Amino acid sequence: MKKKVITFGELMLRLAPQGYTRFVQADSFGATYGGGEANVAVSLANYGHDAYFVSALPAHEIGQAALNSLRRYGVLTDYINRSGNRLGIYFLEKGASQRPSKVIYDRADSSIALAKKEDFDWDAIFKDAKWFHFTGITPALNDNVAEITLEACKKAKEHGVKISCDLNYRNKLWSKAKAKEVMSELAKYIDVCIA
Repeated sequence: MKKKVITFGELMLRLAPQGYTRFVQADSFGATYGGGEANVAVSLANYGHDAYFVSALPAHEIGQAALNSLRRYGVLTDYINRSGNRLGIYFLEKGASQRPSKVIYDRADSSIALAKKEDFDWDAIFKDAKWFHFTGITPALNDNVAEITLEACKKAKEHGVKISCDLNYRNKLWSKAKAKEVMSELAKYIDVCIA
C-alpha cells in the first residue's frame, strides 16, 4: 500500500577520490549527493511509496544538480526550500584493509543550517502523511535546525503521523551532553528509535 512518507535533513555533496586513493594522492574527485534522510527517501521511493525529502538547498546550479539527483530516484521534492548560497560538502576517503575510511566535513553555513522555521509549512507537509523520519545528524547541525526539527515533530504528532529517528550520533557535530539535552526532548515524540 502506497504511503506518503516525509524525511527531513541535509543533502550534501560528496567528493571522493577514485577507488581507494588517499586524499593526498588524489588529483580528481568524483561527485555524488547523499545524506542519511535522503538515502531513506530513495529507498522508500524504490519500494513505491510517495517519499518526500524536506530540506533547504541553494537556488544555484549545484543546488539544482542536488535536487535532480533526488528526482532521478523518484524522491518527491515539493517541500524543499530554495534558499541560502551553500550546499554542505563532505570528502570521503575509502578505507582499504587495515586503513579505515576517513571523512572530512565542510558544511558550515549550508542552506539547511541557515534555514528559518517559517521556511517550512509543516501543516501542508504532513497533510495525509503516514510517517516522518529524521536522524540525529539533523538537529546536531545547530540550535536553529534542532528547533526546526522539534517543531516538525510536534506538527507530525498533531497530524497523527508516526515518527522514526536514527540517532546516528556524530561527535564531530556535537558533544554527548548536547546530544543528550536535545535528543531527550525530541525523544518524547519518537515512535521508533534506531540506535
